[in-house]
Amino acid sequence: MSVPRRKFLQLAGSAAALPRLARAQAYPDKPIRLLVGYPAGGQVDIVARLTAQFLSAQLGQSVVVENRPGAGGSLGAEAMIKAPPDGYTLFMGTSSNAVNAALMPNLSYDFVRDIAPISPVNRITLVVEANPAFEPRTIGELIAAAKTNPGNIDIASPSTGTPPYMAVELLKMIAGIDLVHVPYGAEGQMVTDLLGGQQKVAIGGISSSIGHIKSGKLRVLALTGAARVDELPGVPTVGETVAGFDASGWSGLVAPKGTPAAVVDRLYAAVRAIQTKSEFKARLADLGVSVLAMTPAEFGAFIAAETEKWAKVIKFAGLKLQ
Repeated sequence: MSVPRRKFLQLAGSAAALPRLARAQAYPDKPIRLLVGYPAGGQVDIVARLTAQFLSAQLGQSVVVENRPGAGGSLGAEAMIKAPPDGYTLFMGTSSNAVNAALMPNLSYDFVRDIAPISPVNRITLVVEANPAFEPRTIGELIAAAKTNPGNIDIASPSTGTPPYMAVELLKMIAGIDLVHVPYGAEGQMVTDLLGGQQKVAIGGISSSIGHIKSGKLRVLALTGAARVDELPGVPTVGETVAGFDASGWSGLVAPKGTPAAVVDRLYAAVRAIQTKSEFKARLADLGVSVLAMTPAEFGAFIAAETEKWAKVIKFAGLKLQ
């Protein structure tokens, strides 16, 4: 008995799908590489290694961090995107990858289009921080002072393309103020200069200065994220004064486009499981960061929105890589 051609093609397609389905169900059956676009020892690397440690236990397979530093995280992203979409090469994407889309127009890939989002891992709180001698005590007073004296107030941050740098430019754009932006190559030196009074106000990561803040050697005007944080009770957000302002760093797992949905779902479930563990949350808190949870679809939409937002800021500020 002959089989109609349409039925034959359906059966053939189903047969071809079976090995893929079996591989997805068996996933993972070998070690996973987690690429990091920054050198060992930095905050992104430390969070990635912590995540890999907990994921290894959750998945029953080793998750091995591999550093691919360079071009603000772009080299690591490119290596991941070129890897087979089988779930065995992942990347710790960051807010800088969203920024790079507009800051580096000659990239060989589109970060939004060419990835399979899995899950964010953490959000990085940023603070508007000041030397105690700085006269404005709130973000509202800083904005008022800048409008009274345009171009006469310096504000420091780490270098071009970093979340604090972009937060300064977003504040200038949304609040309509003229601040003199002073970027530093290293955040540690920026904090040292704040403490010494060479700089009066800056935007930086909470983890590099929270000890100085709690000791009273530095003062916080506001948080740059959408919500207040437990680490600094009572400190308001910039958005409570400047409507629509939201700027913070983040990192999360992504894979090459075409990674099977079953593999993405398995990895997403594993990330959510470790994010509920008190030890994991406590270890993140020690680094000055907090859990950020979204579904793969939500994470993809978030990355696209971040990319669009920072492209507008880059155009407004006329930013170019030096």
